[in-house]
Amino acid sequence: MTRWALVPMLVMALAACGDLSVYHAPPPVQDASRPDATRAAEGPGQPGTETGAPALEYPTNGRMLQQPRSRWIPVDWAELPGFGADPLGEAWSSWLRSCERPGTLAAVCADVKRLAPASDEERRAWMLARLQPYRIENLDGESQGMLTGYYEPVADARRLPDARFKNPLYRVPGPPAPLGSRKPWYSREEIDTLPEPQAALRGREIAWLEDPVSVLNLQIQGSGRLRITEADGRERMVRVAYAATNDQPYRSVGSWLLQKGEVRDASWAGIRQWVAANPARVQEMLWVNPRVVFFQEQLLTEADTFVGPKGAQGVPLTAGRSIAVDPQSIPYGAPVWLASSGYLPLQRLVLAQDTGSAITGAVRADYFVGTGPEASAVAGRIKQPLRLWVLWPR
Repeated sequence: MTRWALVPMLVMALAACGDLSVYHAPPPVQDASRPDATRAAEGPGQPGTETGAPALEYPTNGRMLQQPRSRWIPVDWAELPGFGADPLGEAWSSWLRSCERPGTLAAVCADVKRLAPASDEERRAWMLARLQPYRIENLDGESQGMLTGYYEPVADARRLPDARFKNPLYRVPGPPAPLGSRKPWYSREEIDTLPEPQAALRGREIAWLEDPVSVLNLQIQGSGRLRITEADGRERMVRVAYAATNDQPYRSVGSWLLQKGEVRDASWAGIRQWVAANPARVQEMLWVNPRVVFFQEQLLTEADTFVGPKGAQGVPLTAGRSIAVDPQSIPYGAPVWLASSGYLPLQRLVLAQDTGSAITGAVRADYFVGTGPEASAVAGRIKQPLRLWVLWPR
C-alpha cells in the first residue's frame, strides 16, 4: 500500500467492470467571481433540510417513515447481516466527523463522542439500546438496489503548460462571462471552441495535466490530488476540490463507448486502452459529456494525507466507511448498515456523507474506496447488489 492510498483491507476477485457514471459534488465554495454562490454560506441543519427533504424527527417510536424517494421499515437487529462481526473503529472515526456538523443527529452525538475510547462490545451494546434499524425500500417496496465505488485520483501536473502538459484544470470562470451569467453555462465543446468562455477562463488555470482523460476523471470523481511541479521545479502534493459546475447535464463517456460497440470494458483502464488506439477521436469522446467541473486548490497538510476529500456533508470522507447517497432517501450524517455481495463483499457500518448526480433512488449508494491507483482498481469494479438499513435514534 502506498503512502497516498487509503484503501481498506479488501477481498480481491475478478468481476465485470462497472460503467463510469458517477459525478460527485461536494458543497460549492464562495467565489468573488460567482454572484450566485450562496449555498456555501448555509450550514446544514436538521437532517433533510439541506436538500428540500422533510426533516425527520427523533425519536420515531418505531413506526414506518417516508422520505421523498424511500420508505423506512422498522426491523429487528437480527435482520442486519454481520452486525456482530464488524470492527467499528474506522466507522466511529467517520461518525465523529459527521457529528462535527451542527444539527447532525444531535440526539446521539454526545454518546458517540463519549464512546470514542470504548470497546466494540460497548459500542454495539449502546447501538442496540439507543438506535432503531430501518430497512430502506423504494416507494414500491423493493429493498434491493445497486452499489458502485468511487475514489480520489492522483495525477502528475505542472504549474505552467509545456509541450506535454497542456490540459488545464480551471478555477471558477470570471469576466467577461462569469459563472451565473447564463444557465447552463457553456458546454465542454463550447469551452473548447468559443472565444467568450475561453476568455472567461484565461488565467484561471490551477494546473496543467498531460492526459485529457485524467482531467475528465478528476471532474467525474469531484476532487483529487496533484503531484505538482511548480514553476521553480519544486514538487509538492496539493488537493483540488470541487468548487462549481457549468450546470450542464452529465453524460457518461463509458456508456457512449459501450453503446457504440467501441469497448466491452467501460472501466478507466478500458477507456484508456480505447484512447490509445483512437487518438484522433479523443475530443469526440470528451465532448459527449457536456458537464465541466471547476475546482479550488487546497493545501494538503500532513493530517490531510490520511483522510479523503470533503463530501457533500462538509466533512472529510473515510475510506471504506463513507458512502454517497441520494439525500432525498437518506439524510447526510446518518449511520447506515450496508450489505453487498459480489466483487467486494461488504457487511459494515458506514456514514452517509456525500452525494453524486448518478446517485439517485432509495437503495443506491457509492462506496468511497480511498485515494490513488490501488483505490481506482477496486472502485472501477464495484457494481453489485445492495441492501441498506438506516440506524436512527429510538
